[in-house]
Amino acid sequence: MTALNGIKVIELAGLAPGPFCGMILADFGAKVIRVDRIKAPQDASQLGRGKLSIAVNLKKTEGVAVVRKLCKSADVLIEPFRAGVMEKLGLGPKILLADNPSLVYARLTGFGQSGPYAQMAGHDINYLAVAGVLSTLGRKDQNPTPPVNILADMAGGGMTCALGITMALLERNKSGLGQVIDSNMVEGSAYLSSFLWKTQDNQWIWNKPRGGNVLDSGAHFYDTYKTKDGLYMAVGAIEPQFYSKFIEGLGLSSDSNEQYSDWDEMKEKIAKIFATKTRDEWCQIFDGTDACVTPVLGLEEAASNPHNKSKQTFLSSPNGKSEPIPAPRLSRTPGMPSSTSQPHIGEHTRQVLYDAGYSEKEVDQLENSEAVECHKHQSKL
Repeated sequence: MTALNGIKVIELAGLAPGPFCGMILADFGAKVIRVDRIKAPQDASQLGRGKLSIAVNLKKTEGVAVVRKLCKSADVLIEPFRAGVMEKLGLGPKILLADNPSLVYARLTGFGQSGPYAQMAGHDINYLAVAGVLSTLGRKDQNPTPPVNILADMAGGGMTCALGITMALLERNKSGLGQVIDSNMVEGSAYLSSFLWKTQDNQWIWNKPRGGNVLDSGAHFYDTYKTKDGLYMAVGAIEPQFYSKFIEGLGLSSDSNEQYSDWDEMKEKIAKIFATKTRDEWCQIFDGTDACVTPVLGLEEAASNPHNKSKQTFLSSPNGKSEPIPAPRLSRTPGMPSSTSQPHIGEHTRQVLYDAGYSEKEVDQLENSEAVECHKHQSKL
C-alpha cells in the first residue's frame, strides 16, 4: 500500500515543473495519466516514470471532450498553461468543478493567474528574479548566478504544487469538495526563501553585499575548494566546535583558529592547503568527523558514495543511469516508482479510454479523426 493509492490524477503535459509534480504523486502511489499532445517528440518529458500516457488533440472538440470526461472521475487535474488557456479550451475550473465538485484543480504557472506579468513567458531565472531571490545568489563582485532550474521550477513549482494538492486532498476528506490551487513559481520561490526574508536584519548572517556573507560563499568556512586532482571539497564549518575540527583536519595550528579573522586572507591560505591533496585523500581525513567537510560529488558519483549506497538513495533506470528514490521516506507507506520507464507518448491511449468507458468502436473513431493518437508500443506497466 502506498500513501496516494486510489488517487487518480490527470496531468496535462508541460515542461519541467508540471511533470515533476505529477511524478511525485505517481511515486507515492497515485495513478497519473499524462495527457500528451499528438505527434509530440517521444522524449518530450524525462519525468514520466510510473505514468500512463494518452495522446490527445486539444484543437479538436472531440479531444477536449475526452479530457473533460477523464476529469469527471479524477481526483486531481494538473494544468501548466498560462492564465486563460484552459477557459478558452472549455476546460476551466468552473466547468470541470461543475462536472466533478470533488476535483482538485491545480494550476501551475510562472507568474500566477493574475497580475501584470500573468501573460508573460518566463523561466526559472525570471521567477527567481521577480521573487527577489536571485539577487542573493552569486559570488562577490559578480553577477547574480542562477542555480540551474532547481529552485523555481522544481522546488517553488513542482514540489510546492504537490504539497498544495496533498493538502487539498486532505481537506476534501472533511468537506467532500475539491478546490482550485494557484501554484506559481514566483510565490513558491519566495515562500521557500522565507529564511532570507526573516533574517534580513540579522547582522551575523547578512551584513555585507552578495557573496560577502556567511552563507553565500563569503566566509572561508562555508565554501568549496579545489583539490590536487582538480576536484572539489565542500566546507560548512559554521559552529565554533565544527570549525575547530576543520582547522585541525587542515593541519593548521591553534593560532589560525580565528574564525572571524580576514576571510579573504584565510580563503587563500586554505585554498593552497586543499590543493596539496587529492579529494580522496581529504575524504580520508574528514570522513567520520564533525568538521562539516564533504566531497563535491558528480551526479553519477553520488550513487556510488558509501553513505548513499548504504541508504539505497538512488535506483537504476532502464538506460543504465541512476536517479533518486522518492523522498521523504514514509515508514508504512513509502513511495516507490511502479516503473522507472518513461512512457511512450500515446502508449496507454486505448487502455485509458477503455477504462473511461469508451467502446472499441468509439476509440477507433477518435483515432481516425485524429482526436487521439495510439502508440503501438507494448506497455510495461
